[in-house]
Amino acid sequence: MDSNVTISKSIFDFLSELKKNNNREWFEANKSTFKQHESEVKSFFEAIQDNLNQHDEIEKMKVFRIYRDVRFSKDKTPYKSHFAGSFSRLGAHLRGGYYVHLKPGESLLATGFWAPNKEDLFRIRKELEMDASELKGVINQEELKAIWGDLSGDELKTAPKGFDKEHPDINLIRKKQFVFVRNLSDKEVMSSSFLDEVDRSFRAIRPYFDLMSDILTTNLNGESILQ
Repeated sequence: MDSNVTISKSIFDFLSELKKNNNREWFEANKSTFKQHESEVKSFFEAIQDNLNQHDEIEKMKVFRIYRDVRFSKDKTPYKSHFAGSFSRLGAHLRGGYYVHLKPGESLLATGFWAPNKEDLFRIRKELEMDASELKGVINQEELKAIWGDLSGDELKTAPKGFDKEHPDINLIRKKQFVFVRNLSDKEVMSSSFLDEVDRSFRAIRPYFDLMSDILTTNLNGESILQ
């Protein structure tokens, strides 16, 4: 894959215009331009996937559609004013994933666990209840923290059922998501080195994924639960 693939200013110019003209008439009149930019973004995401597969195992890449599902939304604008893609790690063995969001003024990278199922969430919480020191050590590593900052994600207002609200690591146990987010400037996204920077960011999160993969594929005794 060409390492020089980039996100051009014209892609962001199109998205800005789409935000101002979020209607079917304008979109249909500019559909050929959209298709061109969609193809460029897909090529960029494919380059990300190629890089990821040099140091991880990606089971599936998804490029999100530009069309919004407005059935249950108060916002009836028909199109998203961003491009986005996700990269899922190998199934039951690895878990977690990566996400890239391209939007003028609001671009970001994200990684981690967005919606762990109840079994995985319980397993993570039990691990943290028993001993959170290993996770805290990983997420406070200098390189990871310099790129990604602090662990984030939605959390409960109090302790989950069956857990002690006075537990010293209740702030971690309360989490419902275990994600990292890195916000990006337009200048960073349109830089010729952006593809390399995305890969550098995703490489830096690997110690976190290695630990979480180990937790989610073993029981509390450290025995594998994979069939």
